[in-house]
Amino acid sequence: MIPSYEEIMFPLLQSIKDEKIHFNDEIEKKLAKEFNLTREEVQEFVSIKNKKRKFYDRINWAKTYLKKANLIEGTNKRGEFKITKRGLQVLKENPSIIDTKYLRKYPEFLNFEKIGKNEKNNILKKNDEKQEDTPIEGLEKIYDLLNNELKDEMLEKLKIVNFYKFESIVIDLVIKMGYGGSKTEILQSLTKKSNDEGIDGIINEDRLGLDRIYLQAKRWSNTTVGRPEVQKFVGALAGKGATKGIFITTSTFTKEATTFCENLNSQKIVLIDGDKLVELMLEFNIGLYTEQIYEIKKIDLDYFLDE
Repeated sequence: MIPSYEEIMFPLLQSIKDEKIHFNDEIEKKLAKEFNLTREEVQEFVSIKNKKRKFYDRINWAKTYLKKANLIEGTNKRGEFKITKRGLQVLKENPSIIDTKYLRKYPEFLNFEKIGKNEKNNILKKNDEKQEDTPIEGLEKIYDLLNNELKDEMLEKLKIVNFYKFESIVIDLVIKMGYGGSKTEILQSLTKKSNDEGIDGIINEDRLGLDRIYLQAKRWSNTTVGRPEVQKFVGALAGKGATKGIFITTSTFTKEATTFCENLNSQKIVLIDGDKLVELMLEFNIGLYTEQIYEIKKIDLDYFLDE
């Protein structure tokens, strides 16, 4: 019988306790042997419509949950991961089981479980609580959970791509959002890093180019963008006689930087942090593809009316 993702968590953590880098395929083979799965069980699909292998998918979800609790961590390469110091400590404690309830002791996991960015205390219902959700409400929560995980993965990818790829992604986004100008035109507008005056490119606000917006994109991992950096961008805009600008970063902005932009009179600066950036990428389908579509159908009562 194929184990659940919760049943996989502890054996998975044990299988990587050597602190070395491990790979998806390697761990799948180890865990298949651990659970005495047959070849047919390992190859079983999630459903007739979804051709993803069930066991492999559950391993990935186990990895996701352990990662969100900071028990394992990935590397810069897809499919690679290793145990963390916290993960080693958990193995020393030797819990009887590692499941969702157990992982809720870690604030990082609680943050992952929250439904909606502003609902910090609205945690997914525990297994032993009475289920009050309707099926549709349950689907909505699962949808939110999957999107939150997707956005986390997207932000991680953005932080490790090279600078020029990041610029290309940003340009793809602004074009998809409806701003004028082709990708070639915007690429030609990019200033050289050695003399960019804080401005990385120019985009047309409309397809006719009646007004222009200056764009800056910073692919930073941990550095928070403060007021001085934003002021520098505003000063560069003033030097060009520009009144509109977009400052994008994979990091975050300080409160002082945000307040500074809000209080500007003659210029309009939009700040887009990492969270907002991946939300826009999700909305406009940048760097994504649709893996599966499930249709929810309802009976057409009008169809059954007497003619």
